Amino acid sequence: MTLLDDRPAAPGGPPPDGPPPAAAPPEVSDDARPIRSRSRDDKLNLVGAGVASLALVWVIYERLLPFSGKFGFVVLWYVVFLVLYTVLTAVNNPLPVVTDRLASSVMIAGPLIVLVALVSMVLFTFIKGWAAYTHVNFYTHDMGGVQPTAALRHGGAEHALVGTLIEVGIATAIALPLGVGAAVYMTEVGGRLSRVVQTIVEAMTALPSIVAGLFIYTVLLKDLHFQASGFAASLALTVMGLPIMARASVVVLRVVPGGLREASLALGAGRWQTVWRVVLPTARPGLATALILGIARMVGETSPVLLTSGASTFFNDNPVKNPMNSLPLYIYTAVRSGEVGNNVTRGFGAAAMLLVVVLILFLTARFVAREKKVR
Repeated sequence: MTLLDDRPAAPGGPPPDGPPPAAAPPEVSDDARPIRSRSRDDKLNLVGAGVASLALVWVIYERLLPFSGKFGFVVLWYVVFLVLYTVLTAVNNPLPVVTDRLASSVMIAGPLIVLVALVSMVLFTFIKGWAAYTHVNFYTHDMGGVQPTAALRHGGAEHALVGTLIEVGIATAIALPLGVGAAVYMTEVGGRLSRVVQTIVEAMTALPSIVAGLFIYTVLLKDLHFQASGFAASLALTVMGLPIMARASVVVLRVVPGGLREASLALGAGRWQTVWRVVLPTARPGLATALILGIARMVGETSPVLLTSGASTFFNDNPVKNPMNSLPLYIYTAVRSGEVGNNVTRGFGAAAMLLVVVLILFLTARFVAREKKVR
């Protein structure tokens, strides 16, 4: 005898009791493929569009039309390339694939432009200053008593290098604790006054450097009768770097998960113990980025140093007495002196030295702030 549930349903009748049979999986067309994958035709379309657009623009831009110039040629080439690449892709591909290829070509062009600009700038600076920084005296001598037209075996940028390190070091020692402290106050304490502090910090991030130099010059040199020195220049650089560090630190501290704060408070820790032992160590890599951004803003400033310290050709390692030169100010005076030749080469050599200093500071900050591995 057979159970009722096991009996097959009559043709055209209602289905038996129980769960319906699973639906068969949909058939996938042989032509379907992921949008991001690139076939051989896609690669050939890319190469063909590049070569065809280059040839077409060269004929039109250089031969038929009365135009010239590398910038216009590159821009027109890129526009024609996008048009040809879109047309070639649309021949054998659906609209979503064509849109994806066009968007990818536009988005990839941005980073490439930035990379080309950065690499060309660095290479241009190092090539132009090659004859200067290959001399040992460039690192061990100052420009005291050396004429701008003197040979490169005379004089150097030692005084500017030491001045930059001293001024930026003092400015960082002042701006870093104040910037991080302001960020902690705005994120961990809060209140009405924190909104005022945040507004001032955001407004100071757009403060022109010449205004910061004039402020320190008026208050410190004119009203308080201090002499022009590296310390005055450091205070001007502090005004420039402090809001950058504070604003970047605020962003980093707000990323720290609130659950870490709640867990610390639940274990009996106070607010400041939580900040000191939980929040700041967690945000340490991000605070290193804030430090780098602030130093990058301070190390390249020229006008505040010119107003508060002044240019000097002699070596001076005393930040509270006598003018103290810096690498940006040395570059400015060398390039703008009107003496072409060796003095301009010294300026580019100092610019290459400044790039190396910034790179070393960046690597040092990253090394100090790296996350320690726990066994």
